[in-house]
Amino acid sequence: MRRLYKDRWGYAFIAPSFALFAVFFLVPVVWGGYLSLLDYQVFNKEWVGLQNYREIARDSVFWLSLRNTALYTLGLVPLWLGKALVISALIFPLAKPIQTFFKGAFYLPHVTSSVIISMVWLWIFNPPFGLLNYIMELLGFAPHAWLGDVRTALLSIILMQVVMGGGSSIVLITAAMGSIPYHLYEAAYLDGATKTQAFFRVTIPLLRPTILYLLVTGTISSFQVFTNVYLMTQGGPQFSTMTLVYLIYDTAFKQFKFGLASAQAVVLFAIVFALAIVQFKFLGQEVEY
Repeated sequence: MRRLYKDRWGYAFIAPSFALFAVFFLVPVVWGGYLSLLDYQVFNKEWVGLQNYREIARDSVFWLSLRNTALYTLGLVPLWLGKALVISALIFPLAKPIQTFFKGAFYLPHVTSSVIISMVWLWIFNPPFGLLNYIMELLGFAPHAWLGDVRTALLSIILMQVVMGGGSSIVLITAAMGSIPYHLYEAAYLDGATKTQAFFRVTIPLLRPTILYLLVTGTISSFQVFTNVYLMTQGGPQFSTMTLVYLIYDTAFKQFKFGLASAQAVVLFAIVFALAIVQFKFLGQEVEY
């Protein structure tokens, strides 16, 4: 109690932020966990215990959506992070005004509404008059229904995110590059290292904390993909782009099975939490320079 009284002003200052965090995050999370144990529908609710979780385990659509989400994450995160690293390495040696221009240009899609971006790419992927098929015809290839084919629908969404994403990552990576002491590069060059070798032997290892942060947040963001799927495919064709968050939306607001949807959300939380722990375990090493 004496320690609490001594630090009372610190607790007083963090109390408003913690109150907002508790009301808008902790309480909904706990309430969602409670709903997952109910057969909660619009006009009635009934305690069913772990029945919702057993139904999830038997649901083939859930496992299909989990597979699609995992494929989306495995396809997107490495390409998006690799793109950010390459572009950061290319623009970092430039003069500061030019560097700032390119960082702003790549960051612009990050602050643009994902709804607008999805609508633009719907036009690009449009089979009769889309830009992508127009380019394909110029190259002598037949037009293709990119979002209507089970083989290319998910790949098309990944392509869109790879092209449009990475703006905030470029800003963070270039800032981290600027904090690396130049004498480390001088020592590498004196030992005969090329610029490419210095990038992989000096820059990448010293960017490990930033890369870890981007990897964890990118994985979480990928597992929560919803807007693009909702606007572009709505889980089709034939569930080929059905993701976990879209399945939760469909279960809750189309089938009105709020208890089952809450159980799906709890499972999603557990998966993302486990992945974050694994990433911190294998990549969370201290870097000093």
